[in-house]
Amino acid sequence: MKKLVIIPAHNEALSIKSTVETIRAKAPSYDVIVINDHSLDDTGKILKDNNIPAINLSVNLGIGGAVQTGYKYGAINGYDLAVQVDGDGQHDPEYLKTLEEALINNNADLVIGSRFIDKEGFQSSSLRRSGIRYFTGLIKLLGHQTITDPTSGMRMVNSKTMKLWAKDYPRDFPEPESCLMALKSKLKVMEVPVIMKERQGGKSSIHILKGAYYMIKVTFALILEGVRSHDDA
Repeated sequence: MKKLVIIPAHNEALSIKSTVETIRAKAPSYDVIVINDHSLDDTGKILKDNNIPAINLSVNLGIGGAVQTGYKYGAINGYDLAVQVDGDGQHDPEYLKTLEEALINNNADLVIGSRFIDKEGFQSSSLRRSGIRYFTGLIKLLGHQTITDPTSGMRMVNSKTMKLWAKDYPRDFPEPESCLMALKSKLKVMEVPVIMKERQGGKSSIHILKGAYYMIKVTFALILEGVRSHDDA
């Protein structure tokens, strides 16, 4: 099987090298592609100096555009599965085997690494957990399935989902909306427990001043996704 790790990165100079090294050490059967989303720090230089495969975007597309670029790369190059891993060191590649086994053994289309099943490791702030529970409820209402960690950036897809998301993927704050998109497209979605760490460097794209906008924007996006007609994938 051809297996790909997609790492969207924007200003991740403090952690990107160690993130890639850890993936290569713990998951050597996976190829790595970093989507450098027009970083303004030394991310690009670090990738070049360490011969890390990367797509360097000439403009900042945001997390959705960066991740979709990775799915397009995976689809074009014939990968059988792809997994998104953040560039800030939060996601332990030791769990890639767990996600892969769940994907294959259950004939799943999307497997999400959830920090809220066993509730171990870094659990985020109480405010963010409240927001996540809100999106869990909204997705269940619209998609008829409980996703405990809809904002998780650690998710693995098969080639079918990869091709679907290469064509159509949410642009802004994409994780909850893409979960619902998968459910409405009749894809098999499941979660497995993982332990996440606090970010090793950089800054979150969602800060307190953006919180209200994030909640309103994603709510409307989910409602629109819920009523949009979907062809089965």
